[in-house]
Parts: sequence; C-alpha cells; structure tokens
Amino acid sequence: MPLENNKTLSIVIPVFNEINFLSKLFDQLNKYFNKADIEVIVVDDGSNDGSSNLLKEIQKKKNYKYSFKLIKLDINSGKGKAIQTGIKKSEGEYVLLQDADLELDTKDAKEMFDMIKINKDIKCIFGSRYLSGKLKKNNYFFNNLIGKINSLIFNIFFSQSLSDVHCGLKILHRSVIEKIQLTVNDFGIEIDIASQIVRNNFFIYEFGVSYFFRSKAQGKKITWVDGFKSFYYLIKVRFFDNTPSTNLSIIYSSIYMAFVGSHFGMGLGNTIFTALFFIFGSILGIHFKILSSTIIFLFIFIGSLFGQGNGTTLVVIIFFILGLFVARRLKKYFMDSKFSNYF
Repeated sequence: MPLENNKTLSIVIPVFNEINFLSKLFDQLNKYFNKADIEVIVVDDGSNDGSSNLLKEIQKKKNYKYSFKLIKLDINSGKGKAIQTGIKKSEGEYVLLQDADLELDTKDAKEMFDMIKINKDIKCIFGSRYLSGKLKKNNYFFNNLIGKINSLIFNIFFSQSLSDVHCGLKILHRSVIEKIQLTVNDFGIEIDIASQIVRNNFFIYEFGVSYFFRSKAQGKKITWVDGFKSFYYLIKVRFFDNTPSTNLSIIYSSIYMAFVGSHFGMGLGNTIFTALFFIFGSILGIHFKILSSTIIFLFIFIGSLFGQGNGTTLVVIIFFILGLFVARRLKKYFMDSKFSNYF
C-alpha cells in the first residue's frame, strides 16, 4: 500500500537568470514557509547567469525544514514549460505558483495559502495587482494597459469578472490540478491556466497583492511582444481549444448572426454590421449549443417580420433579448439531463 502523502503545499518556482533575487527569495521562503509539510520545487529553466550554481549552494545549506526539489532543464523552454514540469513533480494538496523575481511579495503568498486552507469551498485563488489595499509600484504604462485589456477580453469570452488574469501568483487545490491539462510553454501560461479552470467549472477567487515592478536592466523578461502574443492565446483558448460540439455551435451562430447583420445599414455600414454581428455570433456560440442557438435565431427571424425601417431594428432587438431569455432558461432546465450537450 502506498504511503499517504504528507505534503500540504507545493510551491512551484520557475527560474531563468534570476541570480540577483534568489538569495532574498529564499530568505522570504524560510521566513513564511519553513515547515516540514511544505515542498519547494524550483525549476531552473536553462539559466546561464550563475543561477544554477547558486541554487545548488542554497540547496546544500539545508537551513530549512521544507523539502527542496531542484529540477534543471537543459535549455530555456519558457515559463509555461517550467511550470508544467514543476506541477508534474508536485505532491502537495495545494500548489502555489510563485515567480522568482520578487515583483510579487512572498508575504502575500502566505496570506493566500492561509486563506485557502481555512476555506475548504475555495479551490483556487489568483493574486491581483489591481485590487486595492496593497503597495504598488509600476512605471510600465503600456504593459499595464495590455494586461487590463487582456483581462477584459478574457472576461467577455468566458463570462468572468477577473481583474488580473496575468498575475503570476496563484494557488490551486489538487482537485483543480488534476482537471487541467496545460500546453502553453511561454508567458501565455497564465491565460492557459485561467481558461482551463473556468472550463472545468471552478470558481476563481481574487486576492489583492503588492506589486513592485522591475526594469529591463534588472532582468525583466516580458515585453510588448508577449503582450500581443497573449491576444493570440486568448483567441486560441476560446475559439479553438473546444469540444467539436462547441466549435460547431460557434460556426453555426456566427453564420446566422452575420446573416442578421447583413440586413442592417447600407454600403460600408452594411459590411461593418455584418462583421460585428459575425463576431458577436462567435461569442454567442460559445455559450449556447445548436438547439438553444436555433431558438435565438427563430426569435430574431420572427421579430424581423414586424415593423418597417428603424422599427424593424427595434423589434429584432426586443425579440433577440426574448430569445436569449428563453434559451438561457432552457439551458438551465436541461443542464443535468441527457440533452445538455444540445443546449
């Protein structure tokens, strides 16, 4: 019979060229997490600045009570790959994701851990740099703007209300870890994690954390290019990483909503309306399967038979809202039945 795991928490820390921060990081870990039922898993992602040797020295000191696992990747494979590797080696009931660069305070990580331990109904907490109550220092306006835009798009795509999808400080219960299958190897891992948690019907709680940005001279690696790549990941996780039935629903609702949009405006206006309705239809298809989408379309079609000119537009909008209401009620009614995949 296998021995029962006695680890309460696994702290996964991806490291790439962080020699200037590692000693202070471990001073903080020793202060807040120095317990025998905790394991610290450091994944050295192909560092070439001396971080590897420093990590070995820290490991040899053994001035800590927690279990220290050091994993070395031969080549730099990306933050996402390092996190995936660390999670696979983790054993704790909870997994805490902590960056090594100290932009996020380890004290906040301890507060998050204490909170999730005493609230058994909470399965995941994301840190948020945008919630009030903690110190914040950030001079990168563009990075800050992209982060907020990405969070807004994520919320629209997944019907969430998160303030900071990209925050690297997260804690997940083992039940969440067992459900998600991470595949993104770079900084897009934050979007990958959040989307899979939502897809598996776990609620994401947020906790305000301190944030002390570091400059490129201090080793900051994420750039505006990564910000734009995150748009790609948002599209990928929402419109491509779906079940076949959901993809079919997206195509179906996009087509009929584009058809509806083609009846509005003239000339360039007509093209714009068609494109906007097509995009809106793709989002609609995420939340409603074939039958419920068909109900919405029928309501729109019926509405189009009434009124003239601008009056028709108003009636179509009213009937569209009615269709949404009916479709949502039916979706809820059939949620636990054999017909749930069709609504």
